[in-house]
Amino acid sequence: MEKRKLGQFEVSAIGLGCMSLSHAYGPPPPREQAERVLKGALDAGYTFFDTAAVYGLGHNETLVGEVLGDRRKEFVLASKCGMSIGDRRELNGRPEVLKATCELSLKLLKTDVIDLYYLHRWDKRVPIEESVGALAELVAEGKIRAIGLSEVGADALRRAHATHPITALQTEYSPWTRNPEIAVLEACKALGVTFVAFSPVGRGFLAGGVKDVAGLAEGDFRKAIPRFQGEAFAANLAMFEAFAQIAADAGCTPAQLCLAWLMRKDPTIVSIPGTTSPEHMRENAGAAFVHLSDETMARVEATVNAGTVSGPRYAPAMQASVDTED
Repeated sequence: MEKRKLGQFEVSAIGLGCMSLSHAYGPPPPREQAERVLKGALDAGYTFFDTAAVYGLGHNETLVGEVLGDRRKEFVLASKCGMSIGDRRELNGRPEVLKATCELSLKLLKTDVIDLYYLHRWDKRVPIEESVGALAELVAEGKIRAIGLSEVGADALRRAHATHPITALQTEYSPWTRNPEIAVLEACKALGVTFVAFSPVGRGFLAGGVKDVAGLAEGDFRKAIPRFQGEAFAANLAMFEAFAQIAADAGCTPAQLCLAWLMRKDPTIVSIPGTTSPEHMRENAGAAFVHLSDETMARVEATVNAGTVSGPRYAPAMQASVDTED
């Protein structure tokens, strides 16, 4: 797979977001299936794996540590802090909490060092300089190698970067979520920060994976996302049919079209699609070999954009926890 620069690291252009193996989309898949996804991803050329303390409140980090611990040298490992304290969810960016979270994550991940450690959300009760300063101390102690930020805007990125060099910033980015184009992508380029796109296939919607919200599992948080509700969902389904036709004309799947669009959009972006399916994991890897024409890029952007997507990306309560530009 094509490699891209991530600070001091070189990683596959398409990495694996591990969240769905433990969190957010209903009950986790069977252990054997999760192992097939993780081990299969390494074998398929993925060299960047992204987890977080809050995913399953330790379940995801434990899973990654147990399944991939003996292959630790084969991939770049990212995790996140600031949204949980031990076994409970809580947005908290206090330095002592972040450090304690890191200690627990190191144990669960069965590693001596986390390559890239993100502040998962900015707790605005704490100056971002203080939270990043705590992570900088973890770098000095050799417990993490690099610092990242998640779901922050351009101004917060600049403030954080002035405290300690930021290696990566991750935010949702796909044909149907274009917010990073407002200011974050430009700020990343100016500072030499790698942009990491999460939910690059629209939380499964742009992969054709959600045709009926009623079929989503109990506990699937997409049921609370406005884009998956009522008239907005119906309108988005109609839009998806046109998007799927573009993929068919390009000779790829809709998921591959999303990922190839991102790869063509910017040669520095790293995407981290997640899945519970070994087959979809391999399908996503195949996007690295899809080359889109100028005409196809234009069709994607004319079909899926801020004017054609119905509904905001988060419900109000979740939107309040992010710092990205609207």
